[in-house]
Amino acid sequence: MNELDLSGRAAIVTGGAKGIGYATAERLLKSGARVCLWDMDKARLEQAERTLSGLGEVRGVALDVSDENAVAAATVETLATSPVIDILVCNAGVAGIIKNAWDYSLEEWTRLQRMDLTSVFLTCRAVIPHMLERGYGRIVIVSSIAGMEGAPKNAAYSAAKAGAIGFTKALGKELAQSGIIVNAVTPSAIDTEMLGDVTPEYMEGVVARMPIGRLGQPEEAAALIAWLSSEDCSFSTGAVFDLSGGRAVY
Repeated sequence: MNELDLSGRAAIVTGGAKGIGYATAERLLKSGARVCLWDMDKARLEQAERTLSGLGEVRGVALDVSDENAVAAATVETLATSPVIDILVCNAGVAGIIKNAWDYSLEEWTRLQRMDLTSVFLTCRAVIPHMLERGYGRIVIVSSIAGMEGAPKNAAYSAAKAGAIGFTKALGKELAQSGIIVNAVTPSAIDTEMLGDVTPEYMEGVVARMPIGRLGQPEEAAALIAWLSSEDCSFSTGAVFDLSGGRAVY
C-alpha cells in the first residue's frame, strides 16, 4: 500500500459500515486520519467501530443520511467530538431496482432519488459551511458508471447517480477558489454486499462490459478515494474519476 499522510485530518464517511465505505474508512485510518462513520445499520456500525478501532480514532453515528433533521443532528454530534471536518466521503446509497423504467412505482423512484442523490446534497450542505470557515476541505462523492452511461432496467438508479455527477461538477465550480476540492468517482461492479441485490444474469452482463474482466475490489476504490481526500489532490475539482475496469469510454 502506498502511503498518504492524512495525520491530523478528520473525516466523515457515509455508508461507512460496509463495502466501499468501510474500505475507505480503513484506508483513511491507516493514513493517519480520524474517522467518523455515518451509517443507518446500527449493528454493522458498532461492528465496524470495534474492528477498525485498532487502526486509529474511529467512532460511529447511526442515522439515515436522506433525513434532513438526522443529518443536521449528526453534524452537531460529530463536531462535538471533532472540532473540524476536513474530509467528507459521500458513499451512502442503495442499489437499483432491476425493472423497466415504466414499471417503477412513484414510491420506488422517489426512494432511490432520496437515498442516492438527496443524501449527497444534505450531507454536503451540512458540512461545507464548516470547511469554508477554515478554507480547506476535500469532498468525494461516490457515484456510479450507471450515472455516466445509463444502465438499462436500472433507470432510477442511473438518474440518481447522474444527478450526483452533475452536482459534483456544479459544486466543484462553486467552491473552486475556496480551498475545498470536490470530485466524484464512478465505480462499475465492486465486490461488495450490494451486488447481492442483483441477479447473476445481470451481473454477468456487467462484468462482460468491463475490459479488465473482473469485479473491482473495495480496497481499489478506497485507494483512489483516499488520494482524492488528500492534499496531493489540489488541482482537480468538479471532476469524475473512473473506477470501471476500463468500461467507461469518456
